[in-house]
Amino acid sequence: MIGNREIFGVVLMRELLWRCAWKKVDWRKLLFLGVVMTIVGVLVPTYAFPHTVNMWFLSPPLAVSSYVSLNGSMQLREALTQERVQQFPPVSAASVLSPNTTVPSINKRAKIPRTRNSVLKRRKKKSKENDESKVVPPPPRSPIPPRMQRFIWSLSPNDALIYAKREIEHAPVVIDDPYLSAPIFRNISVFKRSYELMETILKVFIYPDGDKPIFHQPHLYGIYASEGWFMKFMEASREFVSRDPEKAHLFYLPYSARQLEVAVYVPNSHNLRPLSIFMRDYANMIAAKYPYWNRTHGRDHFLVACHDWGPYALTMHEELTKNTMKALCNADVSEGIFTAGQDVSLPETTIRSPKRPLRNVGGGIRVSQRPILAFFAGNMHGRVRPTLLKYWHNKDDDMKIYGPLPIGISRKMTYVQHMKSSKYCICPMGYEVNSPRIVEAIYYECVPVIIADNFVLPFNEVLDWSAFSVIVAEKDIPKLKEILLAIPLRRYLTMLANLKTVQKHFLWNPRPLRDSHAMKRRSSDFAYKMVEPNV
Repeated sequence: MIGNREIFGVVLMRELLWRCAWKKVDWRKLLFLGVVMTIVGVLVPTYAFPHTVNMWFLSPPLAVSSYVSLNGSMQLREALTQERVQQFPPVSAASVLSPNTTVPSINKRAKIPRTRNSVLKRRKKKSKENDESKVVPPPPRSPIPPRMQRFIWSLSPNDALIYAKREIEHAPVVIDDPYLSAPIFRNISVFKRSYELMETILKVFIYPDGDKPIFHQPHLYGIYASEGWFMKFMEASREFVSRDPEKAHLFYLPYSARQLEVAVYVPNSHNLRPLSIFMRDYANMIAAKYPYWNRTHGRDHFLVACHDWGPYALTMHEELTKNTMKALCNADVSEGIFTAGQDVSLPETTIRSPKRPLRNVGGGIRVSQRPILAFFAGNMHGRVRPTLLKYWHNKDDDMKIYGPLPIGISRKMTYVQHMKSSKYCICPMGYEVNSPRIVEAIYYECVPVIIADNFVLPFNEVLDWSAFSVIVAEKDIPKLKEILLAIPLRRYLTMLANLKTVQKHFLWNPRPLRDSHAMKRRSSDFAYKMVEPNV
């Protein structure tokens, strides 16, 4: 029987002969062309399709109305009649549709999905490296009844804070929360209620005065980046910022201590007086231009400074030093500037890439594969680090304690790899009590060992640091290994689990999230502390 391919070739040849019968043509060329076209018409479908043309184009369609498992990856039901099945040789759906079946005649076509899979794998790898993939999304904000909203909006700023203080004191008990872990908080019920009230009530007025780069120009990289990231997010906020100062509960002084150092400090002068004079004049200008400073003597104003010199730049203005609420990385109570209970300790966070602030976060290896008991590497300054090296440098194989990490060692294992491979990371103070290693240890999932007397730990009023860190007095440095080995394995594993849980509260996310923006969370505490003098 002649197939469709042969019929197609004969009809085509007849049509060409009929059209060219009355014209002068080269019959040899025409005959050659006809032979070529016939061969193409016969051979190409044979090699391009593993089955006959009849089976590809004349077989009845597959119905998709009901589903039966096929090959574990596709679900179809063949709707072939019994006559069709007998007329044509059976075709296995797996040979056409299954990715698990090899068909020799279509090897070249099989390369296409492999290429696509490789592209998808590369895209997936890039998405894993994206900072946003490291962020645990918080639960959505609970809606507020309209009646409650109208009541809150009707309150004056002072009355709203009194209402918030009363609500916090009678916060409903929280036993289990899917997003917040109770062991890392001092009082999870109080924290959760205060955060909800902050989202509902708090409004901040940002003074527009001040020229760049000291004001309104955030510094987003380096060890002092926390003050810049707070400024960036606060000034871009539509939820917390009020353009009407009469409706504000707090007043933000938007300066950068790091930018102040760059613009005003004379290198190698060792004189901080020009910085303090600059801030004194700025506070006096605000008090003369606006009525809001004088009515509370600065008690409802706050500033954020992560640079080591942040506290010392305030000393020439008494109200700026004593009354203003300060969020400082250098939270040293022995200096007489930081006041525990009024001021806030801010974590010092190293940001190496502003476009990817969460780079290298996470990735600590399993405890059983961590060969190092304790690790420290850093410059030698301050009173604690020389003592640490005196007792532990090259003294014990379990204690990897260095000055600056030697080049020969860093080539084999980087600083970050050391932290991720250690059970404990030593975080001693330098010239000041604060250290970026504390947040680095949290990021790299290494339990921090904090050695800094007189240091108020970040968010200390809210977080229970004993749940995920070890605090060692400076005088106990000679007994450091003994202290660490005395911690039971079960206790260590609990601290490590809590450390991974608390990690999300220390992230400067590429975009602010509920409960992850640490300084927004602490702004609520600013507001509630303001109420106390008025109640």
